Amino acid sequence: MKYYLLSVIQPSEGQPPSAEALAEIMGNVETFHQELREAGAWVFAGGLHGPETATVLRPKGGDVLITDGPYAEGKEYLGGLCLIKAADLDAALDWGRKASLATTLPIEVRPFLHTAED
Repeated sequence: MKYYLLSVIQPSEGQPPSAEALAEIMGNVETFHQELREAGAWVFAGGLHGPETATVLRPKGGDVLITDGPYAEGKEYLGGLCLIKAADLDAALDWGRKASLATTLPIEVRPFLHTAED
């Protein structure tokens, strides 16, 4: 088994979904998470606040410089993540497809360098 990161790509512009649509999306996400648990693929998942809440720490001359928010501005940002276990990339991509349908957002699938213990 390998670990894979499913990154939820959140657009920084545009209209957020209505409360009703968001409730439906979150229900679909919870159903997806339950399916991961039942399949033994679940490790962790969570959403993130927007990049305006971030603090960046950078090493500089033997010290650490602390700044608010990221330096780069983009049209999208990391809105959440899901860490899963999957036998191979094809299995991880299947989970990514389900995540994309549940969230209605793009999902990036990326393998970790090391394999899972089980």
